[in-house]
Amino acid sequence: MRITSGEEGEKSSDDVVARVPPHCHITIKCTREIAGFNGLSEAVRRLDFSSAVRDVRRFNYICALLELLLGGQKLTNLPGAAQKLLLSMLEQLADQVAQSKQNLNALRALLVALSALREAERRACWGRPLGSRALWGHHDHAIARIYHIADSIRIQEPGPEIVPKLHDLPEECIREIMLRISDHRDLDAASSAWSVMSSVCSEQRVWRELVKFHFTQQQIDSLHKGDSKDIDWKKVFHQLRKLYGLREDAQYAETLSLCRHCKCLFWRSLGHPCIADQCPEYRERLKEAGGPLPPHPVPPAAFLKFFSL
Repeated sequence: MRITSGEEGEKSSDDVVARVPPHCHITIKCTREIAGFNGLSEAVRRLDFSSAVRDVRRFNYICALLELLLGGQKLTNLPGAAQKLLLSMLEQLADQVAQSKQNLNALRALLVALSALREAERRACWGRPLGSRALWGHHDHAIARIYHIADSIRIQEPGPEIVPKLHDLPEECIREIMLRISDHRDLDAASSAWSVMSSVCSEQRVWRELVKFHFTQQQIDSLHKGDSKDIDWKKVFHQLRKLYGLREDAQYAETLSLCRHCKCLFWRSLGHPCIADQCPEYRERLKEAGGPLPPHPVPPAAFLKFFSL
């Protein structure tokens, strides 16, 4: 079958459209009136959060966003369509955890927050949820499916044919693994799982590297000055954590970014169609002004501020 030039043009244009990365133009001002112009459900669709759940780099970002919505009980303040969309995201997240057998703790934390939110809503209006019965009936079915997925997850130990196992690795390899962990909770969990990891996690070097990863030298010096030989680095880490908090960017392999030129939210690894790339005149003005500005990272809490919740 011979394809005409018109058909070829349509096919090539469809391919271009299909390759456009997910992005969403927003209104920057964060007043309640202006934020009303930004729709959360529309942004979730345009940024393709459903696919982000299946991406190991973006998974933690989506978890943190859902945790903020559930923990702050902001979910019930959203329109019904947005509530359905976010519960659908949570169901997809549960499916991903069930398939990968990873991030079970993140799923459990979300389910605890979801259960607390549901119980609070049950008592909101004389023992019944406030709002549409049909909508809450839909939510109850979705929540039941999510819990069914979570309850069916079973972690099986690898068979004898899978080698080497963690217990077969030399202590030097275990130490290198521990040195690459950025979450202190994972270190504590590893310590309770195996005596060798417990021994490694008790070493000062592991906690010293964790301190240097999360905190600046100025922050470290503000708490401790002088000889570093007698420092209890685990104690220093927890003191600095309570004082300054942990690096938020370290929690996510990837976050949303905000383009400072076209006011567009996008995933940095995927890029976006920017006015700086598409308009030669604008590009020339940028060169005269010193070059394009780097995109600004948008953590989950900052993302929600763009919307009237």
